[in-house]
Amino acid sequence: MRTVSETTSVRLYHRADGVDGGAATTLLYGSLAEAMARAARESDEVQAGLFLATENDVVAYLDLID
Repeated sequence: MRTVSETTSVRLYHRADGVDGGAATTLLYGSLAEAMARAARESDEVQAGLFLATENDVVAYLDLID
């Protein structure tokens, strides 16, 4: 992820696996700091499907925290 500022605007979404490749459900539009805090409160199962998107990057939440 090229953007590292905590104030950067991001979309936190969950991508569920499904027959047609799954659906993306937006959980939050906000700052990176807000999105990381929200993601940390989710269960391990949900965290496995979380992604953060900026205007120029998408990264899986679990890849970001590793």
